[in-house]
Amino acid sequence: MQSPTDFYNQQQQQFEESLRKTKKRLFSLSTIRLVVFLATITGVYFFFDQSRIATAIGIAGIILFLYLVSRFTDIKKKAAVEQALIQLNKDELTISSGDFYNRDTGKEFINPKHEFSNDIDLFGKGSFFQYVNRTGTFQGKNELVNLLTSNDIFKIEEKQKTIKELTTKPKWRQHFTALASTIKVQIKPKVILDWFANYRPFLSDVMAWIPFSFSTLSIVAIVLMFVGLMSFFQLLIWMFIGLGITGIYLKKINMLSLHTSEVKETFQQYSLLLTLIEKETFEAALLKEQQEKIRTEKKLASDIFKDFSKALDALDNRNNVFSAIFANGFFLWDIMQSYRIEKWISKYNTQVEAWFETVAFFDAYNSLSGLAFNHPHFSYPILGDDSSTINAEQLGHPMLSPVKRVDSDFEMDTTSFFIITGANMAGKSTFLRTVSYFIVMANCGLPVCAKNARYNPIKLITSMRTSDSLTDEASYFFSELSRLKFIKDSIQKDRYFIVLDEILKGTNSTDKAQGSRKFVERLVNLHATGIIATHDLSLCEIEKELPEIKNYYFDAEIINDELFFDYKLKKGVCQNMNASFLLKKMDIV
Repeated sequence: MQSPTDFYNQQQQQFEESLRKTKKRLFSLSTIRLVVFLATITGVYFFFDQSRIATAIGIAGIILFLYLVSRFTDIKKKAAVEQALIQLNKDELTISSGDFYNRDTGKEFINPKHEFSNDIDLFGKGSFFQYVNRTGTFQGKNELVNLLTSNDIFKIEEKQKTIKELTTKPKWRQHFTALASTIKVQIKPKVILDWFANYRPFLSDVMAWIPFSFSTLSIVAIVLMFVGLMSFFQLLIWMFIGLGITGIYLKKINMLSLHTSEVKETFQQYSLLLTLIEKETFEAALLKEQQEKIRTEKKLASDIFKDFSKALDALDNRNNVFSAIFANGFFLWDIMQSYRIEKWISKYNTQVEAWFETVAFFDAYNSLSGLAFNHPHFSYPILGDDSSTINAEQLGHPMLSPVKRVDSDFEMDTTSFFIITGANMAGKSTFLRTVSYFIVMANCGLPVCAKNARYNPIKLITSMRTSDSLTDEASYFFSELSRLKFIKDSIQKDRYFIVLDEILKGTNSTDKAQGSRKFVERLVNLHATGIIATHDLSLCEIEKELPEIKNYYFDAEIINDELFFDYKLKKGVCQNMNASFLLKKMDIV
């Protein structure tokens, strides 16, 4: 089996070679285009006195020039995709080395009131989101956030099958992301949907044939002028009639054009992505379900988006002099394109949201599948409803390098509550996040950082990081109490795995010890399961009174005046604390 690193290196080299060839083609086309332009100008100049020959040369030259421009544009887009693919593979190699801190942090999604995201660093600098996110669309990014934060424990096996299948399609996933990244969308899909919902057409159905009829008459008039049956002046009058008809609707067309120029890139992007989804063959139920959402029409959704994109682009071309005068004067161009756009909106505005959602779904799951592809030694948890909530062999933190990571076996049944003690920096907080990531990843359908695992699906709720709020006039202690009440109320309504780190830090040690003990006892009485990390060894005494409580610890040793950690989870209570040693070692006391 090819390693992810080998795959990315191979892909990078392949696309670098392809890009070199594409750039040569672009240079050749640019040269040919210049030759055609100069040849056309020269031909018209030499045959200027012979109007028919000069006109024929001019028309042929323009047609050939426009064809070359079209080919150049297509190949330039190909080059942009190849450049994006090169960058994607470079990024993956950089991330695999442990450097992902310059990527999108997702800090706008930080929410201290969420059940767990703020405590486990799901968003922000060095976050799980920053590590896993590969989305190329705005809506895909939001969908990824929804998947990571939803706490959804349903259809996990279907999610696993979805990720497993997409993991086997790394080239398809990269092409999807590269296409998405080559078009910079300036407007969010929700704004487009709101515009569609509130749009009121200004052109009646009669405009379905008036521009066509006028265009036909214009072509006849041009031919008559060339054969001498109509004067140039009469043709000019006809053109001004067309401009006058267009002028009647000019203000409303200008307003429509203002919106269409903003949404054009979105529909270009989505039409390309929909094409990729339509053409691929999928087996997983969730993937096929999403694919069916864009196959409900006789016409493919990608073609429908493409038609709209072309109409938007055609109207946007009104900004050049040729379109503004000649196209409107002879073909009522703005009216024709505005009518096409309005009919499209009327017909499809209620279906666009579902098509946007399909693209967002694939975009988000591509990111999750990328994580699975990058970590072939992670394992998909076997789901069950037995007595174990989590039973993992060699459980580790998913974002730590295997070279530095220390794994521990971890088993916890559905009625246990663990108290974890340990010296400073011994690994307690890292372990809490390790278990938390296990639950989040498993609920998303991802493989987890373990040799193998069994999992009884459960929601996650945490209290590891609280702060005071000047805005809410809330003290640190009140914020922490509010969080603990939120946890207590939540577990009375649903089943949660609770992760706590040194609770009641905002009060004195006696109050802290008594309060922590009472809260843990209350959780046990509510049949809750979870973990609490603490420096308060007196809390460990509850194990003697309640069979649900189990004590574990992380150890530290002082050898030759140096501090050593093994970061291994052990049964029992920690006996070696190191705060005094560290204060002395750092010459603080």
